[in-house]
Amino acid sequence: MKASIITIGDEILIGQIVDTNSVYLAKELDLLGFEVSEIITISDKKESIEKAMSFQIGQVDLVIMTGGLGPTKDDVTKKVFCDFFEDHLVVDEQVLAHVTILIEDYFKRPISEVNKQQALVPSTSTVLFNTVGTAPGMLMQKGNTTFVSFPGVPFEMKTIFSEQLVPYIKDHFKGIFNIHKTIITYGIGESLLAEYLEDWENNLPSDIKLAYLPSPGKVRLRLSSRGFNQDFLSQSIEMQIDRMPESVKEHIRAYEDIDFPEIITKELQIRNKTISFAESCTGGRLAVMFNAKPGSSAYFKGGMVCYATESKVNILGVNQDTINKYTVVSEEVAMEMAEQARLKFNSDYAIATTGNAGPSKGDSDVEVGTVCIGIATPTGVFTKKYELGQPREKVINSAIAKGLELIYNEILKK
Repeated sequence: MKASIITIGDEILIGQIVDTNSVYLAKELDLLGFEVSEIITISDKKESIEKAMSFQIGQVDLVIMTGGLGPTKDDVTKKVFCDFFEDHLVVDEQVLAHVTILIEDYFKRPISEVNKQQALVPSTSTVLFNTVGTAPGMLMQKGNTTFVSFPGVPFEMKTIFSEQLVPYIKDHFKGIFNIHKTIITYGIGESLLAEYLEDWENNLPSDIKLAYLPSPGKVRLRLSSRGFNQDFLSQSIEMQIDRMPESVKEHIRAYEDIDFPEIITKELQIRNKTISFAESCTGGRLAVMFNAKPGSSAYFKGGMVCYATESKVNILGVNQDTINKYTVVSEEVAMEMAEQARLKFNSDYAIATTGNAGPSKGDSDVEVGTVCIGIATPTGVFTKKYELGQPREKVINSAIAKGLELIYNEILKK
């Protein structure tokens, strides 16, 4: 089964908003067994929508369109959708009653003619009821291709998809399984990883595909297979993972697609330990990562962003003489920052970052791209100095990755 996703909106094309709908739909369609062959974004123009729809006929089994179903004049999708199927619009009484209740009971104003137009749908369409908004989804078929049109508001689209479309798909499309297994490796680059895996990769069964997904400090390995027997596919992938060379296994941090901070927090929780942060060049990003999950108070004690030199001294408690002697970007300062954070927040572990992320030098004369990371543990403090190059965002992301790897290794020692 193949599917395409079409998002409609000039606001996406000019970069005014981020298209999160396609990300959600792609993940959900994959879980339902579809192979998403194309994701495209088009303008609100009638010709663009017609052209995109025409191209999909016979190419895929399912087309999902989002956007352009509102009450304003620039929302043209419904009219184009109707014309494409040579149909005419009629009032859906259930939708009209729902819109009326929303407008008159919730918004406390009389329903207008513009609002009533939300209840117009192609006469032969399957209406996908929108319980959380006014614009319904619509489903129609041409040839062997099913077209679905959703409103572009993300929470409305997701609600209609899960409540209305998923049951339809399960009833009308033959089941197949897409199986993915993601492995998280840390501390090894993509090219060296590929070298270690070359023989193993060459001997993978033809129905198992390997993808490398690199990012600063880590590489995700995704093994994928597709077929009708879910248990067989999963077992086949697990068998290949068992055969991975030991040189790669020693860099594996997780056998599921989770972020490294989540891996670390699991280890902290297992050991009943806590962590805190003192951040300069990373600007609080480490603390945000560890505060993202519900229940983080069990292991996250706090963080301090000490960007300016005076804040490192006056608030965190770094010795001014240390800064004067070694400069603010130094291993000595990073060491004091880490230990002060551990003491002030009464945590078991602490990470500190100080560096020149660029593009120009700050309160230190060290080269741009220089970062020092301090790690405080129950048994001592140590630091590492890195030259991470440029640009600025790369330096920050790389510093975060280095700090996470350092603290992970220390936690595992206990």
